[in-house]
Amino acid sequence: MTDKRNKYVEVNKASGFPGPFTRDQNEVVKLVQKAIGGDSEAFGELYMTYVEPIYRYIFYQVRDKMTAEDITEDAFFKAWNSIHSCKGKEQTFSSWLYRIAHNSMIDLFRSRKKELFLDTETAAGIIDDTAKLETKLEHRQLMDAIALLPENQRQVIVLKFIEGLDNQEIEQVIRKSQGAIRILQMRALDTLRTNLGRLNG
Repeated sequence: MTDKRNKYVEVNKASGFPGPFTRDQNEVVKLVQKAIGGDSEAFGELYMTYVEPIYRYIFYQVRDKMTAEDITEDAFFKAWNSIHSCKGKEQTFSSWLYRIAHNSMIDLFRSRKKELFLDTETAAGIIDDTAKLETKLEHRQLMDAIALLPENQRQVIVLKFIEGLDNQEIEQVIRKSQGAIRILQMRALDTLRTNLGRLNG
């Protein structure tokens, strides 16, 4: 069979969950344009480029690795089926893909009626760009502190400081204005400092 699903599955099986590939903007744009034209191999290259950051973004929101893998696969399958709706610019494609992953995660947990949790086994560093302060902590303390944040604040912290998205990209993912994102970021950092103080106390 040569339908979109089978083409996607073939690419997915071949690539697995590799480490991320570094590609410049022009290369990504060309791959997106080819994928829009139905080139499954081009989409496979995009998959290999973005699967790790998308998986990591989801993994920071959920506790279960298999669940994170399922949501990641669902997001890429949806992306392949709706690739024609992508405008084809690198930043737009990245934000568009994160938005699909975000929605896939919400859909799954709505259906299961479970809250989103943060995995506490993953290490991360957070840079407070407003105070130019780098905080280094034990993995569990850091994850516990982030897990205590309200969901909307946690989303901003993960997207901004762990995934490295800018405010314009975050706006496209969570559908909030850049002003609202800045407020969430400041509140999240204040709350995070409080949480860390309590955990260290």
